[in-house]
Amino acid sequence: MKRITLALCLFALPALADPPPVAPAAPLGPPLTANQFESYAVGKTLTYAQDGQVWGQEQYLPDHQVIWAFTGQPCEMGHWMEVHSADGAPKICFVYEGATDPNCWLFYLGATGLSAVFLGEGGPALAEVDQTNQPMQCPGPRVGV
Repeated sequence: MKRITLALCLFALPALADPPPVAPAAPLGPPLTANQFESYAVGKTLTYAQDGQVWGQEQYLPDHQVIWAFTGQPCEMGHWMEVHSADGAPKICFVYEGATDPNCWLFYLGATGLSAVFLGEGGPALAEVDQTNQPMQCPGPRVGV
């Protein structure tokens, strides 16, 4: 009986060890097109997080207009457009006031909302963690935008 107990304990030891790191879930399906993105996002304010930490909010307005704010930072007005990459994937690119270079992302829609992969160097992968139909509350110069 002692041998059986010892054998069971030895087989159970790997289960007690720290689990291996879990890779992020692969995006579901192809990236969203501009029409799909617009259909999902317009009229909503979405909150995004990176690795479980809230990163910022964006309000999606008609005519490809947006309001973005990093958590605790002033709001920035901007617009978005669809640009096709060399492989044909539909990138959604944002240009905010005072900037000339677009920030481009691939957006995917999954069971829990949008996920977004930044197409710049060292950029984040973000996941939608909340949504509302209410406008953003902008601290600073654009209060109430």
